[in-house]
Amino acid sequence: MPWYAVYTKSRFEDRVHAGLVQRSVETFLPKIEVWSRRKDRRKKIKIPMFSGYLFVDFPEYTNERKLTVLTVPGVVKMLGRPDSHEPIPVPEAQIGAIKRLIASDVEIQPCLYPKEGERAMITDGPFRGIEGIVVQADYHRHLFVVSIDLLQRSVAIKLEEFQIEKV
Repeated sequence: MPWYAVYTKSRFEDRVHAGLVQRSVETFLPKIEVWSRRKDRRKKIKIPMFSGYLFVDFPEYTNERKLTVLTVPGVVKMLGRPDSHEPIPVPEAQIGAIKRLIASDVEIQPCLYPKEGERAMITDGPFRGIEGIVVQADYHRHLFVVSIDLLQRSVAIKLEEFQIEKV
């Protein structure tokens, strides 16, 4: 049975998932546990593995089934070729691999960290809201050194992964 990728509005994955389940469409919304970015504390929360996407399974693809998915509030489109309106099926092997990864106890992290030389925004601490350039990135220790230009002088600050995001 072919699976198809559905693109949703930002942060609408859970609502779209609930709407599709209500319409008896088999869906798969892979979620991973990450540390939340709260000011006062850190706690583990579940977020979609692929932000803005979920998967639907059609025993047979028809326009009625496609319309059922596209009319759910929050759905933007089904992923397909740019020159055609037909969605492209996601290989069953890839869906199976994602399901095995989710079922395992392996720690999965979304890779949205900025690379060296890229611009980044500081999201936590006394320099919150200031942009800089990543000078050094240690992904294993989750530490980043960001260079900030203040009064035509560069200052390097060491930050943890929850204090920085890619611009």
